[in-house]
Amino acid sequence: MLESLYRGLTRLAGPAVHRVLDRRAVRGKEDPDRRHERLGQPKIPRPAGRLVWLHAASVGESLAVLPLVQHLLSTDAGLSILVTTGTVTSADLMARRLPGPRAFHQYVPVDLSAAVDGFLAHWRPDLVLWVESEFWPNLLSAIRRAGIPCALVNARLSEKSFRNWRRFPRTARRLLSVFGMALAQTALEADRLRALGIGDSRAIGNLKYSADPLPVEEGALADVRARIGTRPVWTFASTHAGEEAMAIAAQRELRRTRPDAMLLLVPRHPDRGQAVAEMLSVAGLSFARRSSGGQPGAGDDVYLMDTLGEMGLVFRLAPVTVMGGSFVPVGGHNPIEPALLDSAVIHGPHMFNFAEVAAEMQAAGGLLPVPGPEGIAAAVDRLLSDPVPRRTQAEAARAVALRNAKAVDRVMLALGPLLSRAGIG
Repeated sequence: MLESLYRGLTRLAGPAVHRVLDRRAVRGKEDPDRRHERLGQPKIPRPAGRLVWLHAASVGESLAVLPLVQHLLSTDAGLSILVTTGTVTSADLMARRLPGPRAFHQYVPVDLSAAVDGFLAHWRPDLVLWVESEFWPNLLSAIRRAGIPCALVNARLSEKSFRNWRRFPRTARRLLSVFGMALAQTALEADRLRALGIGDSRAIGNLKYSADPLPVEEGALADVRARIGTRPVWTFASTHAGEEAMAIAAQRELRRTRPDAMLLLVPRHPDRGQAVAEMLSVAGLSFARRSSGGQPGAGDDVYLMDTLGEMGLVFRLAPVTVMGGSFVPVGGHNPIEPALLDSAVIHGPHMFNFAEVAAEMQAAGGLLPVPGPEGIAAAVDRLLSDPVPRRTQAEAARAVALRNAKAVDRVMLALGPLLSRAGIG
């Protein structure tokens, strides 16, 4: 009933969706040169042979599945992999990180029947792997009607989302029946998905643990490292609105006792760089801005790194990382990335997107939680002051990450029957 209602409403919503895409394009949230992809009108041909379609909503999900892409390609020399995402930032990252030419990116179509049908008619995937929990009803219904084998991988379902789905059990069961299995990050999430109707739900682990250390351009690393010299460095990484003010306050407090300290300030969304630059100017902090070609100088308090795809550089430069998204209720960002590069991590009270990872690392002494922004400066100063506890903390987090790095192997093993059914391998 609700599924039919949704389908009817989206048919009527076509013109409104086009206007939304127009407004998003004006704000830089859509790529106007690739709008045809969002409308289910691909312009590149489907490669010959078997094709796996892997959908990941945005940056974090798409980076998490890169190890899975590599493993899938290694199982079948004739296999191609289509990765879809919905954001400009993730599209840029996939263009850099996918191991082409057999793995390539397209934007996911908007959830309108015409766009969905055009997408599936063109690509004709032999297997669909859906990442985490972005459920689009028209897309999933079309996959089910086409009879394409489909699995939910690296599945995550918050308590809030679970409660919302439980209000409509018949709709949830029918919509999620497309998934032949769900490979969840935790046992709790496997239980939730099983309760919603995915009978074969298993706790496999988090694919983010299987990612390789973030890459870096060695020349850029050597250049920035030489310019910073021996100054104490820390980063507030992947900040969201509200956290830049916290970073500025912490840097000003820290410089009372460490006048040579440098902050690497990294907005989660680089298009916020101008707004952050204005905040730094108003605060009276001297800074260089990387997106404008600036380089850190001896008199700079802050290096504003408002660029894309350079977190591998950031974490290698900064022995201490304050994790963005954790001091505002965003849910935090991936602590595994700095851990693999030996940067000691401080986080705030909101790490619910990585609750299990954070809990395991914290239990091992690999993370330093602080209850609020007023504790940031003291925590940074503590870790910068003594290299021994800093290294101990970083090594503990790295050990947790390495201990869990086989998640991708467990995913591949669980997917074996579906791969065989799709003629892959």
